[in-house]
Amino acid sequence: MSLPARYYGTVDATALWVGLLYDAWRWGLPEAEVRALLPNLRAALFWITGLSDTDGDGFAEYLDESGRGLANQGWKDSGDAVRFADGTIAKPPVALSEVQGYQYEATVRAAELLAALGEPADGLLDWAATLRSRFRSRFWVTTADGHFPALALDGAKQPVDSLTSNIGHLLGTGILDPAESSSIRELLLGPTMSAGFGLRTMSATAGGFSPLRYHCGSVWPHDTAVVVRGLHASGQSSHAASPGLQLVHAAGGFDNRLPELFSGYGSDDVSSPLPYPASCRPQAWAAASAVTLLVAFLGLRVDVPAGVLTLDPPRPSPVGALRVRDLPLAGGTLDVTVAADGTVTDLRLPPGLRLG
Repeated sequence: MSLPARYYGTVDATALWVGLLYDAWRWGLPEAEVRALLPNLRAALFWITGLSDTDGDGFAEYLDESGRGLANQGWKDSGDAVRFADGTIAKPPVALSEVQGYQYEATVRAAELLAALGEPADGLLDWAATLRSRFRSRFWVTTADGHFPALALDGAKQPVDSLTSNIGHLLGTGILDPAESSSIRELLLGPTMSAGFGLRTMSATAGGFSPLRYHCGSVWPHDTAVVVRGLHASGQSSHAASPGLQLVHAAGGFDNRLPELFSGYGSDDVSSPLPYPASCRPQAWAAASAVTLLVAFLGLRVDVPAGVLTLDPPRPSPVGALRVRDLPLAGGTLDVTVAADGTVTDLRLPPGLRLG
């Protein structure tokens, strides 16, 4: 089978790339390399603010018009991934909840980056503010599970009202206020979403849930890690320890080589996470989860352009005493030791960075 020269199979990659560029800049990507990518950044922002909303409702959506691509073009890309609480599959075009968060974060971060480089960022913050307000008025639903953002809007602009892990991807994007972030955290760490080995992709109360359904009940390590990152970024680092530690326990069930996904059976039902048939192991997303967990367990924040590094580990440390050596950062390396109570007992910073 030959692939087409161009294939558009994901609606979220553009905004995520902008976020990656911002993070790379904050973590020490040389300014010359950042500037070399500014034309790509401008092109990404043009698509986000001008082309991603195909029907004029103010939200980014996707629709496979050819019939040869993927029906769903978020990270949950299986054909049955977007379901209402009663199990009904949503009809396209689909505007995913997390994509709106990604786009909000991308435009705000891009505005900050451009301003720091002395480049114009006209209209980006106004665009983001409008999206934030529109998202709050259209996406939030109240069901038996609680009050939370819908998984998506379907083709009829109806909120897809199932409780899913997608809303965890909104944490730390800035599209939520602190009270909304706390509300989402409580739902995600509650018994229907938290399996004890990570977060389920869909609530166990949903009509489409199955612990062995690819995107509607299984646990994906990278998905849980995104929530850990969001909790850390939104100032809820102490709560990030719980799902982070669940992944550590899950890794022990797979010889410390996390697979792509595993079943959503709870730790009350099984003593070790049950494998998902044909799941890749090792797998890149899952392996990268370890980096996210390390950042959260250290309470690490880095701003190389400002010359500042912050360490604020959870107290106590969820993994006990923690020692990190030779972590590459800003052209040097970081050494840090955290005691079991969460106290930083030893620290060596890369040259040019100070503790903030």
